[in-house]
Amino acid sequence: MRKIIVTEFITLDGVLQAPGGPEEDPSEDFKFGGWSAPYDDEASGKLMLKQMEPADLLLGRKTFEIFARYWPAHATFWPGIMEVNKYVLSNTIQQSDPIVTAWNNSHVLTDLAAIRELKNSTGSAIKVWGSGALVQLLLKHDLVDELWLKIYPLTLGKGKNLFADGPIPAAFALTESAITPGGVIFANYKRAGEVKTGTIGV
Repeated sequence: MRKIIVTEFITLDGVLQAPGGPEEDPSEDFKFGGWSAPYDDEASGKLMLKQMEPADLLLGRKTFEIFARYWPAHATFWPGIMEVNKYVLSNTIQQSDPIVTAWNNSHVLTDLAAIRELKNSTGSAIKVWGSGALVQLLLKHDLVDELWLKIYPLTLGKGKNLFADGPIPAAFALTESAITPGGVIFANYKRAGEVKTGTIGV
């Protein structure tokens, strides 16, 4: 069985929309695209290199389209991005579409059952970048093995939110963490069973 690792750039209030630039995803009149850029520094760059180590990708439609337009022309910045398998969950993209055939090793999945089948196959870990709606679906169905969060020290108040659609109650354990000079928290969590409750002070 393969691990599904969700890796996200998020704000303190959980917004994940368009961290990389103003044109990345301006939908729903989002005006803060590129909010992660001012915090880019040498320390975060080194930490990102580890997160970008080659692994198969599972993406939602919008993130897939953004990646497919950008990364083939910038592959030197992400070693292995052209060689790994790229899976997109979509009912509108077809396997024969140019955006799929033009990006090496891209495959279309159409439902949750196909994701379960992929997870139960052999191979590398599967990393999910961005893809908010897909991540919410995975969280609802307990298909996320690890969360790799990059938490930025700002709130935006609006924008697509990682947890907007309500994940199931689940416990996670911190496995690795670091803080950059700009205050970005890199925190990796792995799934750790059910939520436990108790009373403080007893």
